[in-house]
Amino acid sequence: MGVVLFDAGGTLFEVRGSVGEVYAAAARTFGHELDPRELDREFVRAFGAEGPLVFPGVGPGELAAAERGWWFRVVRQVLRGRMPEAQMKSVFDSLYDLFRRPEVWHVFPDVPPALEWLRRAGHRLGVVSNFDSRLDDVLQALGLADSFEHVVVSSRAGAAKPDPAIFRVALARLAVEPGDALHAGDDIDRDVAGAHAAGLHAVLVDRAGRRAPLPDDAVRITRLDELAGVVDFVSQGARI
Repeated sequence: MGVVLFDAGGTLFEVRGSVGEVYAAAARTFGHELDPRELDREFVRAFGAEGPLVFPGVGPGELAAAERGWWFRVVRQVLRGRMPEAQMKSVFDSLYDLFRRPEVWHVFPDVPPALEWLRRAGHRLGVVSNFDSRLDDVLQALGLADSFEHVVVSSRAGAAKPDPAIFRVALARLAVEPGDALHAGDDIDRDVAGAHAAGLHAVLVDRAGRRAPLPDDAVRITRLDELAGVVDFVSQGARI
């Protein structure tokens, strides 16, 4: 197995507590007491309604503004009716900066040793994530950046998982054929189905033990330290 790719959020790290708790803490600094559970529900709705975090045709000089605009629309929907419109930009600016810093994220404890084992075994590693350019800062702040040769995010790639195009961007940057790459992520549709559609091997990282049905040729693990055995299995010619 030449290349192992990873999803980011939910696979390598997660939000400490919940998004709603982070939003509520930010709102509190501006004098508003909000229910984190309500904010979590609103975030799920707003995030899904905004559509993919992709900006095809947007040049590098315009990308940062496009990313901020996308997230501002999400945050505005979450906070609408809960504070004056005039305060939303200040709250958003605080949140946008916060989510690039390490204190809001938690690295799963099995991640560093798994990445180290894979690298020592000679595998090349990368990230494919529906994320924005802040992921570079997040990975650096969390001490994970040096493990990866390339980090492909949807906002720069012009495509988001499960679109096979984002996986093809990663394959091109790593100069590897689909059959020589494996992608591990926590979402059946975006990570498993998307990777399969691009011709990669795929592994579902099911940390929560949801046990949702998988395609017959897919593999499920609950911790990244189980990935070593899967990679060896694929290296012997198995298709997953």
